[in-house]
Amino acid sequence: MTALHQIRADYDARTIVVYQAYSPAVAGPALRAKRFVAPFSFNRMTWIKPSFRWLMHRSNWAQKPGQERILAVRITRAGWEEALSRAVLTTADPSAVAQAPVHVQWDPERSLRGAALNHYSIQVGVGRGLIRTFAEEWVVDITDVTPRAQKISALRQSGRSTQAQRLLPPERIYPVPPAIAKGLRMDA
Repeated sequence: MTALHQIRADYDARTIVVYQAYSPAVAGPALRAKRFVAPFSFNRMTWIKPSFRWLMHRSNWAQKPGQERILAVRITRAGWEEALSRAVLTTADPSAVAQAPVHVQWDPERSLRGAALNHYSIQVGVGRGLIRTFAEEWVVDITDVTPRAQKISALRQSGRSTQAQRLLPPERIYPVPPAIAKGLRMDA
């Protein structure tokens, strides 16, 4: 049985991959620079998600207006864990949420077909006070995975789910330090 609140991600000893969907106007300059640059907004919260399938659901497989480009953003694990350590659940007291530099929300994980599963995926909102740190210190690499998303989408739409499944990025349980896990009400 899958635990309700665990982080599943593509990661290595030093980095973790999070996904974001952007318009071509934002994605293009970020890909060329290999970091976030204008017109990326440094003045509003940016949401990062380690679940590829959840982002595919959210962006309608890169078809939603303003979310046509899917970026795999590799960030340092130190930065990721700093964000988690400073996070407040969006279900907390509204005044605590308003003051928090990072927001965390748990949403139902999605199947390849988009159905809600019985466990949750984490979304992490990096607030204005940390956006420059995220963009300038935590980001290690940015890759365009839009073609991969489109290929997976075409395979799943044509009933070739097994082939589509093989193309999904590898995601495994991320080992969150116990103090952080407790603060985010994660399963042990």
